[in-house]
Amino acid sequence: MNLPFRLAVAAVAVVVAVPVAPRAVFAAQNPAVQNPAAPPSEPAGASPEHRSFPAPTNLQVLPKDLTGEQVHKIMEQWEGDLGSGCRTCHAVDPKKVGPNGRPRLNFADDSKEEKKTARLMYRMTDKINTDYVSMVPNSGQSVTCGTCHRGHLGPEPFVPAKHEEHGPVPAAPNATPNAAPAAALPTSGQ
Repeated sequence: MNLPFRLAVAAVAVVVAVPVAPRAVFAAQNPAVQNPAAPPSEPAGASPEHRSFPAPTNLQVLPKDLTGEQVHKIMEQWEGDLGSGCRTCHAVDPKKVGPNGRPRLNFADDSKEEKKTARLMYRMTDKINTDYVSMVPNSGQSVTCGTCHRGHLGPEPFVPAKHEEHGPVPAAPNATPNAAPAAALPTSGQ
């Protein structure tokens, strides 16, 4: 799989939500927004560092009423799911320099293809969760970026475990009885 496609797939997995997705489904998929009033848990002995996050200005697939802190928590989750960083989807703004002397990111900028792909992927996961997973009784699990990516920007291809076949392969349950086989299969006696 080529890198641009893998990046596109990765970014899409990050941002796949129907713009009018029900808030309850969104919250179930994104624990960071389930209880915005609750303070973030800090490791024992760590002094809480309060950061302020500007209000988002270009939300197209996430609910528009999210705070900057909520969006930041969601983005951190996606970074972990994809094994990537902010610069994967967000463009650098060389005109704005941070206190460390490095350019800041322009989070509202839509020029990176990965960001567009992330939105597409978010819509996809939301549709899967809304239209399919929610129909499974007692599923309790939703599809996230990490379901497929597992910490890799481009998901690793699934390779089924090899096993020995003994005897001829049984016909598919829905096979047409008089259909000609696509290719002759070797039998165990050959």
